[in-house]
Amino acid sequence: MRFDISKGFLTPVFSYSEGLPISGYHPVPVKTTIPNFPYSPDLQKHLIGKLLLLTELPFSIDALLSHYEHGYVKLDAGIVKKQQQLTCNRCGNSHPSLFSSFSCSQCGEQECYYCRNCIMMGRVSACTPLFSWSGPSISEPSPATLNWVGQLSKGQTIASERVVTAVKYNKELLVWAVCGAGKTEVLFKGIEEALANHKRICIATPRTDVVLELAPRLQKVFPSITISAIYGGSEDRHTFSPLTLSTTHQLYRFKQTFDCIIVDEVDAFPYSADATLQFAVLKSRKEKSSLIYLTATPNKKWKQEVQQNKREAVRIPARYHGHPLPVPEFVWTGNWQKQLEKGRLPKKVMEWLGARITSARQAFLFVPSISVINQVVEICRQLDGKIEGVHAEDPERREKINKFRSEKMPVIVTTTILERGVTIPNSDVAVLGSEDGIFTESALVQIAGRVGRSATYPNGNVTYFHFGKTQAMVEAKRHIVKMNEEAEKEGYLLKG
Repeated sequence: MRFDISKGFLTPVFSYSEGLPISGYHPVPVKTTIPNFPYSPDLQKHLIGKLLLLTELPFSIDALLSHYEHGYVKLDAGIVKKQQQLTCNRCGNSHPSLFSSFSCSQCGEQECYYCRNCIMMGRVSACTPLFSWSGPSISEPSPATLNWVGQLSKGQTIASERVVTAVKYNKELLVWAVCGAGKTEVLFKGIEEALANHKRICIATPRTDVVLELAPRLQKVFPSITISAIYGGSEDRHTFSPLTLSTTHQLYRFKQTFDCIIVDEVDAFPYSADATLQFAVLKSRKEKSSLIYLTATPNKKWKQEVQQNKREAVRIPARYHGHPLPVPEFVWTGNWQKQLEKGRLPKKVMEWLGARITSARQAFLFVPSISVINQVVEICRQLDGKIEGVHAEDPERREKINKFRSEKMPVIVTTTILERGVTIPNSDVAVLGSEDGIFTESALVQIAGRVGRSATYPNGNVTYFHFGKTQAMVEAKRHIVKMNEEAEKEGYLLKG
């Protein structure tokens, strides 16, 4: 698409010899809002707080440009070039290797640059306008009431009060809580505070599974409001709501939308390793807003900032049920890979699995890579034919996980894909080859966190089978022991 400037605003032209692609205008002209324009409420709901492509909007270009001419819609260039550096206005990518060019039939340019980083959300190119709403805001619904009769633990109560304060005064806060601490319940009062003040809230998470799990839980405790659950393929993508649950990738489409953003699993891949996802979170918050991070395993930099009082944080070192975290055991197995090549697993691993099957306790067996899963499963089936393996590319992944959840599978052999999110009440965990680099301190702490989460079964066994201890293993155990010591010192653990 090419534009010319007429009467102070952009007008589309339909000849390659006229005008320029939108990226050729610095800045893109902005119109003052003209009162009494009969704007479209449907367009307002679709666009408010968003940054969208024309192909994502069920409105004609004529309707959009009419709103633009009257100051109700704003246009931005999809790609901008400053000092020979390209930047994507949607995802913030500025890495040269993540841009490419093509001969474009829309603008006629032989080299029309586009962003490869966020192309899965629809192509943003140098001639692509991004549309946002610049008209009046939507009048907010009545405040919602929290419909929850549960009781918070001592640690949860302290964290909940800090969350409320952060929401109230537009602060940043890190909630550092052990796996199984009950972080979702800690958020309830903060969400209620935000809704009471007509604020828009977003809970963002790297994983679709978390969005799907949280949506019904939050709808149950806030039954009077509309909650949007946004992920790839979601039907809620254009729903305007006071509370939004979203994968971090979907935040590429938002801009200065939320008064409060809560980022769950801030240490998880891909969010922790992708600067553009972190950019998307910051882009989607309003200038005056609160930003709350949740994690059980903050990175070293954040830990240091907390220790040096450079980052506002609250710790929950104990689970809601008041029992200590199971501490991992280290068991040396020798060269397990050589044994696997000979069609067997270390004797200690087989004995550990056999004891779980005999005692009817389900178990996770984590392995370092997809390449060994089938062979490990085949050997494990000598103990029980119902044992199965799962990994990220497994087409039957969800079916297998559901089978494991419904206790139809005694042991699941898995990669780190199940280090988060799947909770089995009466279960133990083992890691085969815990010396492998894939098992970072964070991963090992999360894996150990699968055990003992239920108040009915608060204890369990965590075993790291290894061919040589690593610093990550030692740090993971130290992390867990330290949390238990802090929980005992603060009086968070049950007596006796």
